[in-house]
Amino acid sequence: MKILVAVDGSASTKRALAYLAAHDEWLGSHHRYSLLHVVPAVPPRAAAVIDKATLAGYYADESEKVFKPLRTFFVKQGLDAEYLSKVGHAAEVIKAVATKTKPDLIMMGTHGHSALGNLVLGSVSTKVLAQTDVPVLLIR
Repeated sequence: MKILVAVDGSASTKRALAYLAAHDEWLGSHHRYSLLHVVPAVPPRAAAVIDKATLAGYYADESEKVFKPLRTFFVKQGLDAEYLSKVGHAAEVIKAVATKTKPDLIMMGTHGHSALGNLVLGSVSTKVLAQTDVPVLLIR
């Protein structure tokens, strides 16, 4: 099974990994894992005055902060994973990556906003559920 795991380094990501570790059916070399971290884009006006190498380095550093503990987790579990770093709006990028890579499942943690919080702030998980036809496993 191809599993796309959307990660952001937050407590919700840690809960999703804990869920993986606690459920043997989701772990194993018979699954292929792609871990996706989406870095929000630097506003265009700011990006215009930053050289491209510095900007690319910033995006890479932000993703590596998230990926470093995940690499440790997957090594301890004896599993291989592909690490994907993208720039943009998280829900749109997750949908685009899912459309391109055709995973069997998208796994992601939720931040647990209230209904009012989702209305005001929006929810990446809600948008992913609405925009993709791939099954989504939400870990809260």
